[in-house]
Amino acid sequence: MRPPPIAVVTGGAGFIGSHMVDLLVERGYRVRIIDNLAGGRESNLAQHANDPAVTFVRRDIRELEPQDALFAGARYVFHFAGIGDIVPSIERPLAYMSTNVQGTAHVLECARAVGAKLVYAASSSCYGLADTPTGEDHPIRPQYPYALSKYLGEQTAFHWHQVYQLPVNSIRIFNAYGTRSRTSGAYGAVFGVFLRQKLAGTPFTVVGDGTQRRDFLYVTDIVQAFLAAAESERVGRVYNLGAGRPQSVNHLVELLGGAVVYIPKRPGEPDVTFANISRITTELGWRPQVSFEEGVRRIVAQINYWRDAPRWDAVSIADATRTWFAHLS
Repeated sequence: MRPPPIAVVTGGAGFIGSHMVDLLVERGYRVRIIDNLAGGRESNLAQHANDPAVTFVRRDIRELEPQDALFAGARYVFHFAGIGDIVPSIERPLAYMSTNVQGTAHVLECARAVGAKLVYAASSSCYGLADTPTGEDHPIRPQYPYALSKYLGEQTAFHWHQVYQLPVNSIRIFNAYGTRSRTSGAYGAVFGVFLRQKLAGTPFTVVGDGTQRRDFLYVTDIVQAFLAAAESERVGRVYNLGAGRPQSVNHLVELLGGAVVYIPKRPGEPDVTFANISRITTELGWRPQVSFEEGVRRIVAQINYWRDAPRWDAVSIADATRTWFAHLS
């Protein structure tokens, strides 16, 4: 009897990474997780606490060295580890370059040492203020250090593919949402902000007039795409990943239900994000399965997860985004 395949998930205690672990376990993989818990939570992995097929190691990816035992025998590496958010990247660009670029190089070297295929979690923010629907050949125009660092990490991965023939695919995620999304740190994703406000019974802080649209994709659909990219024979490919059906912030507010207060629109943010997903649907046979309305329903059913998240209002958001306005206006 053949032993089950091994997969490594960096950032596996985080939002998307923990769902990746769930899917891999469901598919019969042995999973090894690396996370320094800067943004992840061990509680996101509580369902695997007694599973001998799952190994968790608390470690910074920048400390990894080739021949690390955690990668021994790995067939696939899913690289989600990194730091996100716009404002902190403007304030601490070196930390972003160190983790998202140099850290990626460390992971690549570990994958190269064992000949594992790597799927890189890239960001659609590399396109900047993009034409829509946005294809993979759209010009790259990062607007802030986070976007730049994620793109440079992707380029590093493809350089390893070019020079060392490491099998690599990259997935540029548009707007991820779902259960276990990050609940701490600087002001960021709209779902975390709104869910905490709903729990507190305070108004939703809608940026601009709320007509801006985002290509939201539910997290279980995201990890299905990553597994398809790993198990495919294709390598050296970039894939855009979204639902292909942008939803307005106003529609999200309607689904959540509650009062609204409007705050100034922020510079460097697109009015619409809209992924052209024809490449991934054609080449990998992947398609989104969870509707936006169903995804929001699933999140609201677990809303207590956000009870210890920061609670933002118009004043605290204005203070937290001061750097954003200062440097991107």
